[in-house]
Amino acid sequence: MSRDSQDDAPRIVGTRTVYEGWARYLVAEVRMPDGTRIGREVEDHGPAVAVLPYDPERRVALLVRQFRTPPCFVDGTASILEAPAGLREEDDPEACARREAFEEVGLRLSTFEPAGRVWSLPGLSTERMDLFLAPYRAADREEGAGGGLAEEHENIEVVEVPLATLAAEAEAGEIADMKTLCLIQTLRLRHPGLFATTDRD
Repeated sequence: MSRDSQDDAPRIVGTRTVYEGWARYLVAEVRMPDGTRIGREVEDHGPAVAVLPYDPERRVALLVRQFRTPPCFVDGTASILEAPAGLREEDDPEACARREAFEEVGLRLSTFEPAGRVWSLPGLSTERMDLFLAPYRAADREEGAGGGLAEEHENIEVVEVPLATLAAEAEAGEIADMKTLCLIQTLRLRHPGLFATTDRD
């Protein structure tokens, strides 16, 4: 990028905090290339991870179903089917994905396949999410583990879903969560054989 193009780019020249709780909400003052100054709201809670655990032998994936307030507010949606995910507390995204998988679905994961680092909602939020696929075996599940943290009132239902069902739901536009849809479609592209029908199906 040339110096001229850098000078012509919009720049944040100041911010003010309007709310601070689980997340922080800011109003940023942005100077546009023509000198105009505009205000833009920013929801700031930092980086996150999401992981889609899949069993290549049984051809299933382990997901969670949980209540989410914004969808309920919009149209009364009671719960959303999602890949395990959470805010990144560790420096290493894989370590965070490992922790989230254990807390939410009771899995001890060891192998991760990076699937991208994406902005979840770039028009509003600072959340940039590391996406992973992670193979597992039935033996990797710990009895009684998962379901989220009681102190955070997560009330997570753990759901094992056939990969063929997830593919059909993706095709039908029935996967409502964007990160989960991205991970399912990435798994289909990278490992199409897991979704192929056989004489057993």
